[in-house]
Amino acid sequence: MKRKTTPVAARIRLVLVDDHRLVREGLRACLSEQAGIEIVGEAAGGQEALRLIPQTLPDVVLLDINMPDLSGLDVAKQLLKKLPDLKILFLTMHENKEYVLGAARSGGRGYVLKDASPRELIYAIEAVHKGGAFLSSQVCKELLADYARIPDQAAPPVKSALTERESEVLALIAEGMSNKEIASQLKLSVRTVESHREHIMRKLDIRSTAGLTKYAITAGITRIT
Repeated sequence: MKRKTTPVAARIRLVLVDDHRLVREGLRACLSEQAGIEIVGEAAGGQEALRLIPQTLPDVVLLDINMPDLSGLDVAKQLLKKLPDLKILFLTMHENKEYVLGAARSGGRGYVLKDASPRELIYAIEAVHKGGAFLSSQVCKELLADYARIPDQAAPPVKSALTERESEVLALIAEGMSNKEIASQLKLSVRTVESHREHIMRKLDIRSTAGLTKYAITAGITRIT
């Protein structure tokens, strides 16, 4: 039986950025087996990534945070100034909230740990490619445990800021769903979901999906576990 192939045009074009050769080789070996993913380039550092990515124009960049020449956070900021539609998924060994928040502020769409399973990594790539967000399950647990220690009065007043429907939409955004998927889940039109998303961003003064995901976790209205 022949292996099912995915048309080239439908594949997720991916660039790997990590200063460790063994890590890149391991990622390449894992991801090259996926019919829906095409690795179009690799970079061993931040400066090389800044030269390579505008030339290859990938859909998703799998980007290490800690590199000797230039931080992945700085790389992301510089890339997104030139390529605002670029989807960046951070790959790192750090699970503390400072790194997660730094990744979100730099424009990252997702955050996955280097000890994640291949299945989780592939899901993360697919989620950010579709316009969603992704946080490794271990990172979510750490954030939830951290925020659980915050007194109730310090929690953001999300229920008073958002309508019930907006809270539902925000929860699904935090799960990594696209507008189309949310529309199907809630039996709404895509245009209505887009309108809800815009209202949520305006009310909360948050302009990124990563920021909305963090807020949903903080407010305890997401179903991420």
